[in-house]
Amino acid sequence: MKAKNSDFLRGFPAGALGCRIFFFCGPDEAGASAAAARLAAAIPDAGERIELAGADIKRDPALLGDEARSTSLFGDTRHIWVRASGDEAHDALQFLIETAEAGAGEAAPVFVVATSATDKSRTAKLLEKRTDALVAMFHQPDLSAVAQAVRGMADAAGLRLGGDLAERIARAAGLDVRLAQSEIDKLALYCDADPQAPKPATPEDHAAIGAATEEDGFAPLVNAVLGGELGKIASEIKRMRELGLNPVGVALALERRAAQLANIAAYLGPRGQFDRIDKGAEMRLGIFYKEKRDIAQQFKRWTMPAARGSRATRLDRLIPRLTALHRSLLANSQSAELLLAQELAQIARFAAKR
Repeated sequence: MKAKNSDFLRGFPAGALGCRIFFFCGPDEAGASAAAARLAAAIPDAGERIELAGADIKRDPALLGDEARSTSLFGDTRHIWVRASGDEAHDALQFLIETAEAGAGEAAPVFVVATSATDKSRTAKLLEKRTDALVAMFHQPDLSAVAQAVRGMADAAGLRLGGDLAERIARAAGLDVRLAQSEIDKLALYCDADPQAPKPATPEDHAAIGAATEEDGFAPLVNAVLGGELGKIASEIKRMRELGLNPVGVALALERRAAQLANIAAYLGPRGQFDRIDKGAEMRLGIFYKEKRDIAQQFKRWTMPAARGSRATRLDRLIPRLTALHRSLLANSQSAELLLAQELAQIARFAAKR
């Protein structure tokens, strides 16, 4: 079965909790991961989370089935979480299905979050007609969609959001639903809210929990790196350390901006001009007035050819590099800050080239 990201704004698609294989793809990796995490939490007796890398199951397709049919040391249930790129999980999922049909036994639920994949990929085609599988593609959200999702999170946490607070939280999270969920969790704790005893929340409450906005935190660093502003990199990395910004959060902010630039490029086409985007399209593309100048400058830099005579753009090289960076940070948490600083400098130098 197939679903859209809008089906997850306030709940789950019909029949989703009865599925055993989940393939979430599309340019909004944050939305896909958040939806997968909520589904995993909602599945009865999901048990322990076992994480596998897409590259590992591509190299050894039997690994996924082995892990999905194994039990933990103490006999508890488990679910498998795979972070993949493109069709890395295809052969492993096909092997899992074929062995199940041959009588290998029931497997644990499998969640695949696949960046650089779409609902037209081989993996999606393998699963979309199965009643025990769910395929969902997540597009970059707009402000209204994330604000609606924030209201759903607030309702579940027992919070009543007044005025434009849901939109404010969505903006502060940079349209990242995972960060927005974190803000809602903190706000519910601060307000002593509970689904059984709902409490109102105000902008003053949100300000009191010290929520850092994207403009205060990630945006200056993202703009310096993707804008090729080499003179600012050292001070921005120092500020990142002083503020204690999460390295994975910084990587996610870079991924969101890269995905936004890709969406703008797709909207404009090969000969479109940034300055001719109308106000309605700006809202749909998430171009807020405070960021417009920076985004325009970055769009110009990253849509240049990657090399002389190349049909590929710099953006075509940036997106897989950021995906690889994300994986590296997750796999090397102790040295994540150093790895991130090195990669930010490399990306900024590439952006600065004329």
